Amino acid sequence: MNATTKREPEQRGLSAARATRVIIVDDHELLRQGLTELLENEPDIVVCGQAAGEAEAMLLVRTMNPLVVIVDLSLKDGNGINVIKRIASSYPHVKSIVSSMYDDALYAERALRAGAAGYVNKQQPARTIIDALRQVLDGGLYFSPNITDRVLRRAAGEKLSQQSPLETLSNRELEVFQRIGQGQTTRQIAQQLHLSPRTVETYRERLKTKLKCENASELNRQAVRWALEER
Repeated sequence: MNATTKREPEQRGLSAARATRVIIVDDHELLRQGLTELLENEPDIVVCGQAAGEAEAMLLVRTMNPLVVIVDLSLKDGNGINVIKRIASSYPHVKSIVSSMYDDALYAERALRAGAAGYVNKQQPARTIIDALRQVLDGGLYFSPNITDRVLRRAAGEKLSQQSPLETLSNRELEVFQRIGQGQTTRQIAQQLHLSPRTVETYRERLKTKLKCENASELNRQAVRWALEER
């Protein structure tokens, strides 16, 4: 865990009380560092901590008093959706923004329901995360136009056609599917998600049923293909 920053607010001529304190949660150190440098080019933003997993993230939120947490969905341990839920439940004044490579059509509404105030796809221009952060700080939400349209249409009672069977999966089922696609074994998934191997096998059976896979090999192929497409 790294709870230090390159520059304290005072070193940039800004009082600590006025600086927007941000925590970055991502399992890739290189991406954390790159995002830190991008954010700290802004005169009124300071990155007060970095975390690679859920446990580290919640410790930093508790001890570093951030205003915004930028979180990836795929973490070293736990998952981003759960981090967002825990922040919304225990620290409602803290805003969460997702920064992820995963398709926002599948994940953005899940993040919104969990309590996120924004969703930025990592394929978007780097400056997008700054725009999202400032819009969220102004009390707004930041989602792509197509996601905003989907949410409004659902709110109006319109039944949307499902674009993918993956949309029928629960958050936990989708997380297991994602980890299968990353090549993790049942035991590895169980350890990462703090579940029993038997419980993970139950999720595998549910996935086979919902995704109409005849056997485990077909489930693995679908998961790997999806993981490759999402990179």
